[in-house]
Amino acid sequence: MKTIEVDEDLYRYIASHTQHIGESASDILRRMLNAAAGQKTEVATPEARISGTAPAATPAKAEAAHPQNRVRAIRELLLSDEYAEQKRAVNRFMLILSTLYRLDAKAFTEATETVSGRTRLYFAGDQQTLLQSGAQTKPKHVPGTPFWVITNTNTGRKSSMIEHIMLSMQFPAELTEKVCGTL
Repeated sequence: MKTIEVDEDLYRYIASHTQHIGESASDILRRMLNAAAGQKTEVATPEARISGTAPAATPAKAEAAHPQNRVRAIRELLLSDEYAEQKRAVNRFMLILSTLYRLDAKAFTEATETVSGRTRLYFAGDQQTLLQSGAQTKPKHVPGTPFWVITNTNTGRKSSMIEHIMLSMQFPAELTEKVCGTL
């Protein structure tokens, strides 16, 4: 991995072009430069990151083929400035959900189908479905996904949802526990 230093204003400019949670500075620059040049640049790996960015976005197929990469991506999320800057559990919850979906959309979708309360749905494809499933659900769209999730639950319930999804996606139990402990 190579590291470069950039001025704060340049870093903010690059970060302002983020399209989804977890996108690395390398991915942003690659996209911006390709658009400016009007051609595709062949790069083997997106490893050149600017310090302070969230984990790199990698294709779900590659992540599914390499479980170590998925684990590394979650660990990098927990260590990222973006995650550390979140003051509210609901914001950390949304970052985790978004990252899990990005790592393996199919497994995430399957896991959310089995997560629900006694009387309420926790995940749905639209806001209205969650509003109809219970009063005071406060649905929010999970960035970078087609999902909406209820957010009017206590931190323990949010942790339980994350735990269920991560274990269903076959993440190691100790990593799942660590993630839940950061909410």
